[in-house]
Amino acid sequence: MSSSPLLSPPRLAPPPRPELTRVRECLISGTAAGLARHLGARVWMVRMLFLALTLLGGTGLLLYLWCWVFTPWEPGEAAPSRRAPVAWVMLIAAMVLDLLVLPELSDYRFAMSPPWAYEPNGGSTVLGITILLMLVALLVSAALWADLVDRHDAARGPRHAAVVRIIAIGLILWLLVAMLVQPINRVYLLVPFAGLLAMFSSSLIHRWRELSGERVRRIREEQRSEMAAHLHDSVLQTLALIQNRAGASSEAARLARAQERELRAWLYDGDAPADSDLATDLRDYAGALELDYPVRIEVVSAGLSTERASGELAAAAREAMLNAARHAGGEISVYIEGAATGVDVFIRDRGAGFDLDAVPGDRLGVRQSIIGRMRRTGGSARVRSDEGGTEVHLQIVGVQTRTAEDA
Repeated sequence: MSSSPLLSPPRLAPPPRPELTRVRECLISGTAAGLARHLGARVWMVRMLFLALTLLGGTGLLLYLWCWVFTPWEPGEAAPSRRAPVAWVMLIAAMVLDLLVLPELSDYRFAMSPPWAYEPNGGSTVLGITILLMLVALLVSAALWADLVDRHDAARGPRHAAVVRIIAIGLILWLLVAMLVQPINRVYLLVPFAGLLAMFSSSLIHRWRELSGERVRRIREEQRSEMAAHLHDSVLQTLALIQNRAGASSEAARLARAQERELRAWLYDGDAPADSDLATDLRDYAGALELDYPVRIEVVSAGLSTERASGELAAAAREAMLNAARHAGGEISVYIEGAATGVDVFIRDRGAGFDLDAVPGDRLGVRQSIIGRMRRTGGSARVRSDEGGTEVHLQIVGVQTRTAEDA
């Protein structure tokens, strides 16, 4: 009797390798984490590899910069968030070098013994120039990093960027003054002066971006006007004809009216500025939520502010109200307080509460739509939640307000 050969189990195809993208929730740039995810390795192993290659002739640093520049961010709408305080690390390193640069650059030093006079400095001028270049480079890098990177970071925002820039500019101005009063070659003053000019170059970059964005908006406005004229002469007239032919009470006329309203709102309402204030907008939104969820929302305003319904504060408040209606239900209170220094909005519910740290990383409603949005616009958002309910406090400063009596 012949024995049949054993059938080998079919080979399973390996799972597809993840795309090479940078991680948005990262330490510095997300390059090492993205490369580790793509290769199926641990992040610390990839970082140690970059460090080892850097010690062997600087190859690791060049490879890291190359991957940083040419690797895109992973898909998503959330702004990247970095855990490492890169700007502050560079500022601290610059402060340490600031204590070493003047003694090395000075042609003379003060004798610590009689006759208590200046004597020739025996330090190395090359070492002093090297420390000066490193010091100015760190200050410029800290200022540019804060203005170009941290400003758009959800965990920091414009206020953090302004603080870092002020400290960096103050340190470099102090260095200029200290070099002027010390017996130092005046040619060395060109280095911190050039660094000061480089710090203000980020303002030119912002201005260029604004001009480019304005040009793009103008082109889109022209295209939108042409599209509106075309649709008005064709689609809107066709919808009006359908309403006249079908009769006012027919289903076809109702659908035609609804489509006409939506099309007109898309064509024209998007260009009109928001003419409702914050309190009116939140009351209208509360009424819409009461139709969709079993909630009762009370909106109280203690002051009338000029904050418009199209602002970031209104968007964050609407997101907080939606979360309260969706997850808590019941009684929800919204309190708007306008003051001379800004606007505060409190959204409170009586739900079961939640732990923000326990929310999965892919749930970005609170982190990005509320906290991140307020930080990016220069405000703040605080979430307090326990078993008795949740309170979201939104605050934005520098908004001109007027009291109800003035109105």
